[in-house]
Amino acid sequence: MNIIIKQIELIQRMDQLIRLQATGTPDDLATKLGISKTKLYRLINIMKELNAPITYDISVQSFIYAEVVGFKFGFYTTDQKSNELNPFVG
Repeated sequence: MNIIIKQIELIQRMDQLIRLQATGTPDDLATKLGISKTKLYRLINIMKELNAPITYDISVQSFIYAEVVGFKFGFYTTDQKSNELNPFVG
């Protein structure tokens, strides 16, 4: 599998777990994702470079977003009638 696609899929899975406040500790999250803790922190840094306000909340033992954010990755077409962005499903 292409390494870029693999990283995008990992980020999407991390985003899902962060939204659910279900990452667990960094060790737990690395295990859930099947990656090393070093790779986990590299992915977190990439997400932060993309403006994800990720922080670790010790009281819930999970990574969380410090504020509400949206995340989507992919290509989209513009619906000419409503001028809304629609996900391209191929």
